[in-house]
Amino acid sequence: MKDFSLDIYRELLERLQKAGYELIPFAEYCKGKRPDKFVILRHDVDAKPQNSLRTAQIEHSIGARATYYFRTSESGAFSPDAIRAIAKLGHEIGYHYEDMSLCNGDVEKAYAHFETWLDCFRRYYAVETICMHGAPTSKYDGKDLWKVHDYKSLGIIGEPYMDTDFSDVLYLTDTGRCWDGYKVSVRDKIPQYQEEWNTRGWTWHTTKELLQAVSAGVLPPHVMITTHPQRWTNNSAEWWQELVLQKMKNIIKKLWIRN
Repeated sequence: MKDFSLDIYRELLERLQKAGYELIPFAEYCKGKRPDKFVILRHDVDAKPQNSLRTAQIEHSIGARATYYFRTSESGAFSPDAIRAIAKLGHEIGYHYEDMSLCNGDVEKAYAHFETWLDCFRRYYAVETICMHGAPTSKYDGKDLWKVHDYKSLGIIGEPYMDTDFSDVLYLTDTGRCWDGYKVSVRDKIPQYQEEWNTRGWTWHTTKELLQAVSAGVLPPHVMITTHPQRWTNNSAEWWQELVLQKMKNIIKKLWIRN
């Protein structure tokens, strides 16, 4: 199986279940659900919303539930049809916000923009959690909005970067089209714990390595896995296109971080 194919994604989920992990959406974690072994399944829908429907269908077919964070229409990833279809399968829908970047750092404009889009998303799903979009080429950190405002006053119960106990939950993300992409990530990382996880050997590059870790019982009992579904496909043309584009993005990110 090729890495970042839908086939290997299904294999990852099934192997996690076989190892005793319950696969849950982020909202359930925020509400206090804590099985002995769990994986919070999170998806950032940055592009190609139909790809997210495919991963959602795979999850539904094996009894897993996940959270899908959609960006706004400015990104081209907002799709009411995909939101409805994914929610119908039992998954959670959230707002993948980047309002500080879209409003050039103007906090009040960003907050008004956030409220407008939160209301828009709630026409299709009762949104309870939100998640920052990293916006690697922007100088604005979306989370800075919450230094002034409180998202919980809007009925939001959680934000993964701010409401996850990462001293207890290992964070794995496919940023950079690999599982150790925090090295080329601007914001999709947990700096205060990354080196500790490396020391413990909780770092893998490929999905095959991650599969081996699950089977060997090396993975810790509490994990958050974040994927970007546009990367996962069985279509050869799309697969190669994503591979080339991601290599270019990684080079740009390295230069951005260096400078």
